[in-house]
Amino acid sequence: MSEPFILKFGDLHCTLRPDLGGSIQSLSVGNVPVLRVPPLKVQTVRDMGCFPLVPFSNRIAKAELKWQGTDHPLIKMGTSEDHAIHGVAWQRPWQVLDADDDFAMLSYEHTADGAWPFAFDVSQTFKLSDGRLDMTLSITNQAKSAAPLGLGWHPYFAKRVGAHLTFQATERWEMGEDKLPTSLKPAAGIDASCEHLDSDHCFEGWTGVAHLRDDQLHTCITSNLSRLIIFTHASKDFIAIEPVSHANNAINLGSKNANELEKLGVQVLQSGKTFTAQMSIQITKI
Repeated sequence: MSEPFILKFGDLHCTLRPDLGGSIQSLSVGNVPVLRVPPLKVQTVRDMGCFPLVPFSNRIAKAELKWQGTDHPLIKMGTSEDHAIHGVAWQRPWQVLDADDDFAMLSYEHTADGAWPFAFDVSQTFKLSDGRLDMTLSITNQAKSAAPLGLGWHPYFAKRVGAHLTFQATERWEMGEDKLPTSLKPAAGIDASCEHLDSDHCFEGWTGVAHLRDDQLHTCITSNLSRLIIFTHASKDFIAIEPVSHANNAINLGSKNANELEKLGVQVLQSGKTFTAQMSIQITKI
């Protein structure tokens, strides 16, 4: 199945695109979009409402993976900038393993290549219930040796009149002009109107709950992941609220120290081991 297909539960509708990176094209309750509305002519994964981040989140500096004393040049996918971004699975087609009216399971199997030098397989599930979308990502290291891995999601929530974002955290990575983290500073999270919010930051110590409220919906995002990337500014009609497992450029930042890797959230999986992430979107009409 490569065509878009729709999951339904009550007035909640979720359109999936296995062919475009295992992504969500749209999510709406009745006629109110939860995620941003895609263009009429969808062309790339960047037009989607949400896509999975596998096997890493955000950027790897200069598209050069540093791992166990070896530099691995990475083929950049889906970007014109200098860095590798968002992993590889969002740029590859996924297979549908199972699907019902309100449930789907997708999978992608990665063979080591120039975009990522470690084999893995990953599954993704979507389950609709009353006003709720539950999602999982589960990745297994199929390489013969330990490999650095991470997971996350990149949802673009619709930014409407009155949109207000609230969540708690402990620290925030400051960003350089090259879009890479420079320093970690104390930050309590965000409690602010989205109208003029300008952010492209990864927050550490996220409590796992974020609230987005506007004049039509209250959307509650929850996850078992402890970091949250917020990307938006005044010119955008969306706010990206991205639960992720590790800091930006974390694999390279911690490449010389196993303890530092763990602090930064990188999962070092032995061959055959699995890491699972969860995310839920609960929607309440105002």
